[in-house]
Amino acid sequence: MTAAPTPAQLNETAHDQQQQRHPLDALVPDPTGVPPLCDEQQFVAILESMVADEAPRLFAVVQEYGNRVDAQIVAWGMAFADHAEVVSVDRSLRMSLRKPKDTLPAFHFGSHIRARLVWFNPDATTPGERDQAA
Repeated sequence: MTAAPTPAQLNETAHDQQQQRHPLDALVPDPTGVPPLCDEQQFVAILESMVADEAPRLFAVVQEYGNRVDAQIVAWGMAFADHAEVVSVDRSLRMSLRKPKDTLPAFHFGSHIRARLVWFNPDATTPGERDQAA
């Protein structure tokens, strides 16, 4: 007859099973037993600062027809410190480039349509009806 496992043995078995749950766990040190850096509120503040410091700049690629006759947004991009990612609004084109301005030649069209970068400015938003009623 086999003796029942002790609580310590059950805990060790559960810990072993947790470590084996995902193959990628073998590549990451187990944080069990490492104390948190700070409380939840401080950690959220640290994460918010990290995101704010590292956030890419948002820009649009706008096709201008003639000399300010008309325009349309044809793509959106994110400028990172070392490259830019761009997606056309119709989802037919994705680009990864060194600089945001390197996007422009792909959106020029003939001699009447030129592309330009317009950096997102949150202060330039058009007030909505709700804002005007206030």
